[in-house]
Amino acid sequence: MSFSSQAKAELCQLRADKKSIALAECYGALLYCHTFSAREIRLITGSRDFAQRLPKLFKRAFGFEFDSCSAPEKGGKQRFLIQERDKLAEVFDAFGAERDGTLSHHVNFGILEDEGAMEAFVRGAFLAGGSVTDPEKRFHLELATAHQSVSREMYSVLLDLGFSPKEASRSGNALLYFKKADAIADFFTTLGAPVTAMAVMTAKVDKEMRNTVTRQINCDSANADKTVAAAQEQLDAIRRYVRAYGLDAMPEPLHDTALLRIANPAASLADLALLSDPPVTKSCLSHRLKKIMEIAPKE
Repeated sequence: MSFSSQAKAELCQLRADKKSIALAECYGALLYCHTFSAREIRLITGSRDFAQRLPKLFKRAFGFEFDSCSAPEKGGKQRFLIQERDKLAEVFDAFGAERDGTLSHHVNFGILEDEGAMEAFVRGAFLAGGSVTDPEKRFHLELATAHQSVSREMYSVLLDLGFSPKEASRSGNALLYFKKADAIADFFTTLGAPVTAMAVMTAKVDKEMRNTVTRQINCDSANADKTVAAAQEQLDAIRRYVRAYGLDAMPEPLHDTALLRIANPAASLADLALLSDPPVTKSCLSHRLKKIMEIAPKE
């Protein structure tokens, strides 16, 4: 089961006993479904849980059943159809629209009188026309509808609920989407899916931890590379000096430091400082090695 299907399954566990809530959820589903026209209503879903919820939801909201409900097709999709004229008229009347006079759909905000109804409306829209990507891969949630005006008005509903979605269009559909983990988690918390919200936040924390570890490893690797490169430059300078003058010609503090570096070619300055006898500071050791590089003949 995909993450999107899991999210919808959790949302479908919520009860919609109040008619106003069932009506608001149906409204969101219809405005984001496959077809909502004067001639027919057609909802197509690949969510088994939403398919089980739809007949009960419409029965509670309108008091009637779908004209037909198909068995799951290949790929798991089911179709729900209403074509009877009286049923279509009742649906349009419930939302304050004229079945034969509606050129384009608009959200009737009178249906969304309180926050509970607005949440149910958005929930229906997500169940019918929404999707969310597995947060282990990336953070992306979207609502897609063929009705441009509905998408603009849904934007206002989401603003009232405390969200600020982005807008886009794709293949003739209007999209509202979120790409931030916090916004997606808040979206599911608001709609009544806390388990899904927790999964999103857990994925965010895991990704941040992995990124932190990766950055630390990269930083450590870069520092190690710098240490090795610096040590190689120091060894090259010592070899040039020895070839030109001999090691015994080197002043004693520098002589001891050169021997220490030759014996520990990969050690850091801090480690070399501790190995010195007597111990010296890292700054002192760095100064000695720089002095050796200065007095060594140039290539």
